[in-house]
Amino acid sequence: MTEHAEKPFLYVVVCAAGIAQDVDELITAAQRRNWEVGVIATPQALGFFDTEAVETRTGRPIRSAWRSPADPRPFPAPDAVAVAPATFNTVNKWATGIADTLALGTLCEAYGLGVPIAVLPCVGDALAAHPAYRASVERLREMGVRFGDPYAGETQEDGRRAPFGWERVLDLLTPRT
Repeated sequence: MTEHAEKPFLYVVVCAAGIAQDVDELITAAQRRNWEVGVIATPQALGFFDTEAVETRTGRPIRSAWRSPADPRPFPAPDAVAVAPATFNTVNKWATGIADTLALGTLCEAYGLGVPIAVLPCVGDALAAHPAYRASVERLREMGVRFGDPYAGETQEDGRRAPFGWERVLDLLTPRT
C-alpha cells in the first residue's frame, strides 16, 4: 500500500473512446472494492466524459498533462493501474515505449516499477485485426500486463453486445498490501 493513502491507490487511465462517458461506473466499483482512485486521461479523452463529476467522485483533479517539477504530486504512487477503455493508439504506442502523453508515460513507468496493470480494450474488430495491434497486445502480455474482455463474448437478447464490463478490469487486479 502507498505511504500516503490509507487505502490502496488505483490509477485509472482513460482513453478517447465513446464508452469513456461511463467511466464513473469503474470509479464507483473501485471505491466499493476499497480502492482510492486517481484518473489520468489522454488529452483527447477529456472531451469524452464528465470531468467535473469524476473529480467530485474521486476528490482529486484529473491528470492529463505533465506537471512542472515545482508542482506538488496530486496522487500518491499507484498500487495498481487500470486502463479502461484502452484504444488502438494507446495500446500500440505503449507497447513500443512511446511516452508522448502523461497517460502513456505513466503506463511505461508503471511497468518499470513493477506495478500491476490491467487493461480493458475498446477496439473495433477491424482495428483489432491489424497485425500491429495483435503484436502490441502480445508484447504487453509478455510484460505481465493483464488483458480482459469487456464484453466476454456476451450478447443481449436482441443480439447486440452486452454493456461494457467495467468491473472486469478490477477482477484482474489485487491490491498490493
